[in-house]
Amino acid sequence: MAEEQRVQIPRVKLGTHGFEVSKLGFGCMGLSGGYNDPVPEEVGISIIKHAFSQGITFFDTSDIYGPHANEILVGKALKHLPREKIQLATKFGIVKIDLNNVEINGTPEYIRTCCEDSLKRLGLDYIDLYYQHRIDTTVLIEETIGELKKLVEEGKVKYIGLSEASADTIRRAHAVHPITAVQMEWSLWTREIEEEIVPLCR
Repeated sequence: MAEEQRVQIPRVKLGTHGFEVSKLGFGCMGLSGGYNDPVPEEVGISIIKHAFSQGITFFDTSDIYGPHANEILVGKALKHLPREKIQLATKFGIVKIDLNNVEINGTPEYIRTCCEDSLKRLGLDYIDLYYQHRIDTTVLIEETIGELKKLVEEGKVKYIGLSEASADTIRRAHAVHPITAVQMEWSLWTREIEEEIVPLCR
């Protein structure tokens, strides 16, 4: 039985092509570890269902969270929720992370494999928002976005996003296909973005 949504959170449009999400989203990474121990599966599912009941419809995951475990968990939780009311974002591009290195892949072949695998783990026919998690500087962004554009045309992805991309990369990517969302870390500890954009306080 689908979880009933009891609270309405304001909506916001991302990009200019009609993608609308709850103004408050839920980042699912912590349910599978990252900064903490993973929660039991049934607890993770109940948390996602509770978030939906509180008006959150925008959920964010990635194939590297777990790795893979988070997408599987989110997919199981989504079976309890009305798909037409959910906006699901996931990401590709980080192959592996260790203490001294992050391996990134933005090749067209890798993108397609990641998308197909994510769809299976999530149990979905399409991904609402598909991010390149990190930019592969060994591959032209035009090639990466070109493959993502094909996935949009095939109906496997609705909208494209970039994570931790420079302003120039975003412009070049957007020239190939509209970029709906950009995900950047900005905090007291991570302030590099201020070097490329006007600070929010101004």
